[in-house]
Amino acid sequence: MTQPRLTIRAHMEIIAHEAIVFEAYKCSAGKWTWGVGVTNSSGHIVHPRYFQRPTSLTRCLEVYEWLVRTKYLPEVLRAFRGRQLTEAQLAAALSFHWNTGAIDRAAWVNSFLAGRTAQARREFMNWRNPPEIIRRREAERDLFFDGRWTNRGTRARIIHRVNPRPPHNPVWSSAVMTEIGPQLREVLARAERG
Repeated sequence: MTQPRLTIRAHMEIIAHEAIVFEAYKCSAGKWTWGVGVTNSSGHIVHPRYFQRPTSLTRCLEVYEWLVRTKYLPEVLRAFRGRQLTEAQLAAALSFHWNTGAIDRAAWVNSFLAGRTAQARREFMNWRNPPEIIRRREAERDLFFDGRWTNRGTRARIIHRVNPRPPHNPVWSSAVMTEIGPQLREVLARAERG
Protein backbone atom coordinates (compact mmCIF):
# COMPACT_ATOMS: atom_id res chain seq x y z
CA MET A 1 0.00 0.00 0.00
CA THR A 2 1.42 3.37 -0.95
CA GLN A 3 1.55 6.03 1.72
CA PRO A 4 -1.43 8.36 1.34
CA ARG A 5 -0.90 12.05 0.86
CA LEU A 6 -2.41 13.98 3.74
CA THR A 7 -4.70 16.85 2.84
CA ILE A 8 -4.35 20.37 4.20
CA ARG A 9 -7.60 19.74 6.07
CA ALA A 10 -6.10 16.66 7.79
CA HIS A 11 -2.96 18.56 8.76
CA MET A 12 -4.99 21.48 10.08
CA GLU A 13 -7.15 19.16 12.19
CA ILE A 14 -4.00 18.02 13.99
CA ILE A 15 -2.46 21.48 14.21
CA ALA A 16 -5.71 22.99 15.54
CA HIS A 17 -5.60 20.63 18.54
CA GLU A 18 -2.16 21.97 19.40
CA ALA A 19 -0.84 25.47 19.85
CA ILE A 20 2.25 26.50 17.93
CA VAL A 21 4.94 27.81 20.26
CA PHE A 22 8.25 29.05 18.85
CA GLU A 23 10.41 28.13 21.86
CA ALA A 24 10.56 25.20 24.28
CA TYR A 25 8.06 25.20 27.12
CA LYS A 26 6.72 22.74 29.66
CA CYS A 27 3.29 21.33 28.86
CA SER A 28 0.67 20.53 31.50
CA ALA A 29 2.24 17.08 31.96
CA GLY A 30 5.64 18.70 32.65
CA LYS A 31 7.26 17.59 29.36
CA TRP A 32 9.45 19.92 27.35
CA THR A 33 7.49 20.76 24.21
CA TRP A 34 8.01 23.01 21.19
CA GLY A 35 6.46 23.92 17.84
CA VAL A 36 3.33 21.93 17.02
CA GLY A 37 3.36 19.89 20.24
CA VAL A 38 6.72 18.22 19.54
CA THR A 39 8.46 16.56 22.51
CA ASN A 40 11.82 14.83 22.87
CA SER A 41 10.02 11.46 22.68
CA SER A 42 9.32 12.19 19.00
CA GLY A 43 13.01 11.75 18.27
CA HIS A 44 13.51 15.46 17.61
CA ILE A 45 15.24 17.01 20.62
CA VAL A 46 13.42 20.17 21.68
CA HIS A 47 15.16 20.79 25.01
CA PRO A 48 17.69 22.24 25.31
CA ARG A 49 17.73 23.03 21.54
CA TYR A 50 14.83 25.53 21.64
CA PHE A 51 15.01 26.60 25.28
CA GLN A 52 14.83 30.42 25.25
CA ARG A 53 15.72 30.26 21.53
CA PRO A 54 12.58 31.09 19.53
CA THR A 55 12.39 29.84 15.95
CA SER A 56 10.14 30.72 13.02
CA LEU A 57 6.73 29.42 12.05
CA THR A 58 8.31 27.83 8.98
CA ARG A 59 10.81 25.88 11.11
CA CYS A 60 8.01 24.63 13.38
CA LEU A 61 6.00 23.48 10.37
CA GLU A 62 9.03 21.84 8.70
CA VAL A 63 9.76 19.71 11.75
CA TYR A 64 6.07 18.90 12.20
CA GLU A 65 5.75 17.79 8.53
CA TRP A 66 8.96 15.74 8.68
CA LEU A 67 7.84 13.91 11.84
CA VAL A 68 4.37 13.21 10.44
CA ARG A 69 5.77 11.90 7.16
CA THR A 70 8.67 9.84 8.49
CA LYS A 71 7.45 8.63 11.89
CA TYR A 72 3.80 9.12 12.83
CA LEU A 73 2.04 8.41 9.53
CA PRO A 74 3.97 5.15 8.87
CA GLU A 75 3.21 3.99 12.42
CA VAL A 76 -0.50 4.70 11.98
CA LEU A 77 -0.59 2.85 8.66
CA ARG A 78 1.17 -0.16 10.23
CA ALA A 79 -1.30 -0.21 13.12
CA PHE A 80 -4.21 -0.44 10.67
CA ARG A 81 -2.47 -3.24 8.75
CA GLY A 82 -3.12 -1.90 5.27
CA ARG A 83 -6.80 -1.18 5.90
CA GLN A 84 -7.99 1.69 3.71
CA LEU A 85 -8.98 4.62 5.92
CA THR A 86 -11.09 7.61 4.92
CA GLU A 87 -9.56 11.07 5.03
CA ALA A 88 -11.37 11.69 8.33
CA GLN A 89 -10.30 8.37 9.86
CA LEU A 90 -6.67 8.92 8.88
CA ALA A 91 -6.66 12.48 10.28
CA ALA A 92 -8.28 11.34 13.55
CA ALA A 93 -5.95 8.35 14.02
CA LEU A 94 -2.94 10.51 13.23
CA SER A 95 -4.04 13.22 15.65
CA PHE A 96 -4.55 10.57 18.35
CA HIS A 97 -1.09 9.10 17.71
CA TRP A 98 0.56 12.55 17.50
CA ASN A 99 -0.78 13.28 20.98
CA THR A 100 -0.39 9.87 22.67
CA GLY A 101 2.29 8.02 20.70
CA ALA A 102 0.16 4.95 21.44
CA ILE A 103 -1.51 3.88 18.20
CA ASP A 104 0.19 0.47 18.37
CA ARG A 105 -1.17 -0.34 21.83
CA ALA A 106 -4.59 1.33 21.78
CA ALA A 107 -7.36 -1.27 22.24
CA TRP A 108 -9.74 0.78 20.12
CA VAL A 109 -7.66 0.12 17.00
CA ASN A 110 -7.88 -3.67 17.40
CA SER A 111 -11.59 -3.49 18.14
CA PHE A 112 -12.15 -1.38 15.03
CA LEU A 113 -10.15 -3.81 12.89
CA ALA A 114 -12.20 -6.70 14.29
CA GLY A 115 -15.44 -4.94 13.30
CA ARG A 116 -16.47 -4.10 16.87
CA THR A 117 -17.20 -0.45 16.09
CA ALA A 118 -19.33 0.37 19.15
CA GLN A 119 -16.67 -1.08 21.44
CA ALA A 120 -13.90 0.78 19.57
CA ARG A 121 -15.83 4.03 19.97
CA ARG A 122 -16.04 3.49 23.76
CA GLU A 123 -12.38 2.43 24.03
CA PHE A 124 -11.24 5.56 22.22
CA MET A 125 -12.13 7.48 25.38
CA ASN A 126 -9.84 5.31 27.55
CA TRP A 127 -7.14 7.85 26.62
CA ARG A 128 -8.41 10.78 28.70
CA ASN A 129 -5.46 11.88 30.83
CA PRO A 130 -4.66 14.60 31.62
CA PRO A 131 -8.28 15.80 32.02
CA GLU A 132 -7.77 18.80 29.71
CA ILE A 133 -7.32 16.34 26.82
CA ILE A 134 -10.91 15.04 26.99
CA ARG A 135 -12.34 17.56 24.51
CA ARG A 136 -9.60 16.71 22.02
CA ARG A 137 -10.21 12.99 22.44
CA GLU A 138 -13.96 13.45 21.91
CA ALA A 139 -13.26 15.46 18.74
CA GLU A 140 -10.88 12.78 17.42
CA ARG A 141 -13.42 10.04 18.22
CA ASP A 142 -16.21 11.93 16.47
CA LEU A 143 -14.00 12.56 13.45
CA PHE A 144 -12.94 8.91 13.20
CA PHE A 145 -16.37 7.34 13.67
CA ASP A 146 -18.72 10.06 12.40
CA GLY A 147 -16.60 12.10 9.97
CA ARG A 148 -17.27 15.25 12.02
CA TRP A 149 -14.44 17.74 11.45
CA THR A 150 -13.82 20.35 14.17
CA ASN A 151 -11.36 22.62 12.42
CA ARG A 152 -12.41 25.09 9.77
CA GLY A 153 -9.87 26.80 7.58
CA THR A 154 -6.15 27.33 8.03
CA ARG A 155 -5.86 29.48 11.12
CA ALA A 156 -3.85 28.25 14.10
CA ARG A 157 -3.26 29.51 17.61
CA ILE A 158 0.29 30.81 17.92
CA ILE A 159 1.63 31.55 21.38
CA HIS A 160 4.33 34.18 21.19
CA ARG A 161 5.71 34.08 24.73
CA VAL A 162 6.90 31.51 27.24
CA ASN A 163 7.47 32.25 30.91
CA PRO A 164 11.29 32.52 31.21
CA ARG A 165 11.12 31.27 34.81
CA PRO A 166 9.88 27.91 36.11
CA PRO A 167 7.49 26.37 35.34
CA HIS A 168 8.38 27.65 31.80
CA ASN A 169 4.76 27.45 30.72
CA PRO A 170 3.24 29.26 27.72
CA VAL A 171 1.92 32.76 28.34
CA TRP A 172 -1.61 32.09 27.13
CA SER A 173 -2.44 35.79 26.88
CA SER A 174 0.13 36.06 24.07
CA ALA A 175 -1.87 33.67 21.85
CA VAL A 176 -2.97 35.01 18.47
CA MET A 177 -5.07 33.17 15.89
CA THR A 178 -2.95 33.39 12.75
CA GLU A 179 -3.41 32.37 9.12
CA ILE A 180 -0.79 29.68 8.42
CA GLY A 181 -2.15 28.26 5.15
CA PRO A 182 0.48 29.79 2.83
CA GLN A 183 3.40 28.66 5.02
CA LEU A 184 1.94 25.16 5.49
CA ARG A 185 1.32 24.74 1.75
CA GLU A 186 4.88 25.83 0.96
CA VAL A 187 6.38 23.42 3.52
CA LEU A 188 4.26 20.55 2.16
CA ALA A 189 5.16 21.40 -1.46
CA ARG A 190 8.89 21.48 -0.64
CA ALA A 191 8.63 18.11 1.13
CA GLU A 192 6.80 16.61 -1.84
CA ARG A 193 9.47 17.86 -4.25
CA GLY A 194 12.08 16.19 -2.01
